[in-house]
Amino acid sequence: MAVAAAGAGGSRIGWAVTDSWTMTRRELAHWARQPVQVFVGLAFPVMMLLMFNYLIGGGKGIEGDYAEFLVPGMFALTMVFGLDATMVAVTTDLNKGVVDRFRAMPMTNGAVLVGRSVADMLQSFASLVVMMGVGLVIGWRWHGSPAGVLGAMGLLMLLRFAMLWIGIYLAMVVGKPELVMAVQILVWPVGFLSNAFTVPQNMPDWLGAAVEWNPMSATGTAVRDLFGNDPGVTGTSWAAEHAGLLAVVWPLMLVGLFLPLAVRRFGALSR
Repeated sequence: MAVAAAGAGGSRIGWAVTDSWTMTRRELAHWARQPVQVFVGLAFPVMMLLMFNYLIGGGKGIEGDYAEFLVPGMFALTMVFGLDATMVAVTTDLNKGVVDRFRAMPMTNGAVLVGRSVADMLQSFASLVVMMGVGLVIGWRWHGSPAGVLGAMGLLMLLRFAMLWIGIYLAMVVGKPELVMAVQILVWPVGFLSNAFTVPQNMPDWLGAAVEWNPMSATGTAVRDLFGNDPGVTGTSWAAEHAGLLAVVWPLMLVGLFLPLAVRRFGALSR
């Protein structure tokens, strides 16, 4: 009986993996069918980086090479702005009845969410690699160890993973692609109220304090340190001095909150 139960458990895990991979392949197949959309998704953060570096940038109050300060911050900003694409994809599937059809099929519950999240993380990793390549072209360099570079990339992908589940949950709450714009209005201030472009010390005290506690600021500061880049001006607050810790704690807290909410919301869609 114990062996049978173990075999059944193994079969359920195998089915879950197979179903999740099928959903991931479906998402990846969209890349081949919609290359323009993929190109725009990769090009937008690149244009933002070039614009802030050459047109708007200047790094007021930034000591040293502004590109070394800006590029890691733009990495973090790219991870946050990817939330929009996640929401559009999920709401589109909801409104076309795709999710309902999948839920009516004999497949593992939640495989749709897993497939969406895996494909999203792959696309985010590709976007990060492209951004790093562009950063090297405009003069950015990392000076840390290989382990530090991998650690920085890991923190960036952890932030993206947290933003992914926020996006999936909010997409199921708003329900319609046209309502995603309302959420985007909130995402942009969160992204720009960070240390991606300048240091909080150049801001009013109350605003600088809020910026230092922004999860994106924690990741930006931590990856600058791991890449060995100039932090601009180092803050003296607890959040600034423990940015590496917060770069791990903030995303884990967000995942711990929004992943269960997303799974619960998905389970209630057909009720």
